[in-house]
Amino acid sequence: MEETNFNGLSAMFFNATLKKSPAVSHTDGLIQASMGLMEKNGVHTELIRVIDHDIATGIQPDMTEHGWDTDVWPAIYEKVKKADIVVLGGPIWLGDNSSQMKLLIERFYSNSADLNDKGQNIYYGKTGGCLITGNEDGVKHCAMNILYSLQHVGFTIPPQADAGWIGPIGPGPSYLDEGSGGPESDFTNKNLTFMTYNLMHMAKLMKDNSGITAKGNMPAEWSDGNHFGFENPEYR
Repeated sequence: MEETNFNGLSAMFFNATLKKSPAVSHTDGLIQASMGLMEKNGVHTELIRVIDHDIATGIQPDMTEHGWDTDVWPAIYEKVKKADIVVLGGPIWLGDNSSQMKLLIERFYSNSADLNDKGQNIYYGKTGGCLITGNEDGVKHCAMNILYSLQHVGFTIPPQADAGWIGPIGPGPSYLDEGSGGPESDFTNKNLTFMTYNLMHMAKLMKDNSGITAKGNMPAEWSDGNHFGFENPEYR
């Protein structure tokens, strides 16, 4: 089997639970499993529980310039810029992502006009994935929303970039509860493992090849009139 060295890669995990630390987060159980795999492979990881931080609501890079007294997102964003991999994890509520996940995605969007050193959108060259937990339906729906949002602002999504666990529909045990079967689920563990390795493989490909080639995807050049060969159908 081909061996790949992932040393030097870095990953940021975000937990969009509605529970402040130190309350048990079932999403954290999945996140820790993926983080552990990455760390075994030499990847530096960091985890942020969104609700523990004073992140303002909004779609501007620094919401203190728009009426908020405090906003720690700019400091978190500086860490995101240095990461090769970003994984968003969260619970299902009413069949959808949590309010903290929505807040997080909006803040990623707030910086999407920034450019990297090639003149591309700032998240170009980074890979993204997601982890979902709950005891009601919605894993695929939540994953679709997250992965679409990440690719829309510039992240590259590798194959099978999501994993999740749900218990029986309705009240019942959650992922880390005794007897839930969550940590032992072969289906969840397979998907989590494949997701983790695919994120690392894609991140290494990106890093080894300096990200995505800067041709046909630079906003400033488009604004300056370079349309990279595109012809408006009205003028053909």
